[in-house]
Amino acid sequence: MEKHMGTDAYQLLRHEILHGPLMPGDRLRISELNERYRLGLTPTREALMRLASEGLVAWKSHRGGRVAPIDVEDFRDIIRTRREIGRLCLARAIELGDAAWEAEMMRSFHLLKRTPFPDFSDAAEKTVTWERLHREFHCAVFAACGSPWLLRFWDTLADQAGRYRKLLLVHAGAGPAVVHDFNREHEEIMHAVIARDLPAAIALQDRHFTQTEEAVARLVDRSVRSTA
Repeated sequence: MEKHMGTDAYQLLRHEILHGPLMPGDRLRISELNERYRLGLTPTREALMRLASEGLVAWKSHRGGRVAPIDVEDFRDIIRTRREIGRLCLARAIELGDAAWEAEMMRSFHLLKRTPFPDFSDAAEKTVTWERLHREFHCAVFAACGSPWLLRFWDTLADQAGRYRKLLLVHAGAGPAVVHDFNREHEEIMHAVIARDLPAAIALQDRHFTQTEEAVARLVDRSVRSTA
């Protein structure tokens, strides 16, 4: 039972950090979290320590923790590393992928394209849905890479990048400043991958990540300066 509660606490707090309302730098007091979510003191503490190991919580023994703060250089490092791993995943997927993989990639793109990009006045559920489909598309592109470790690293980096993007865009209301033609970019990546054109696929994916990086980095910098 306690193990089940520990898993529940971890999943709930992780969702609250990645999708709100817990913001970067927010204090995480075990007693207050337990009072809010009724998950138990021990499961809550264990969940926070697990989240700290993932870089989502800054934890200090006997002092509690905070939601990991935002930092421009940290975000750029995440994107640089994500870009490098993405290139490896692309190369392997293009080499190993079959028709079923192509079909799943096309299905994921279709679902994402048919889901309106959130205008950041939408309910949080709509934003979470778009983010989930966006992630599923990129995962579908890499699914044939044949390396569980590469995919795990990608997932970890996607969580970190998503934390920056979502928490700033949804809660700071800065969405319009970073909107670009996601559907066109995703479609171009997909067609290059299906055509097995690795140089084009890498160039398109790098550009996709870089455009998002620059836009979100400006927002991170603005947010950090406003709270300094």
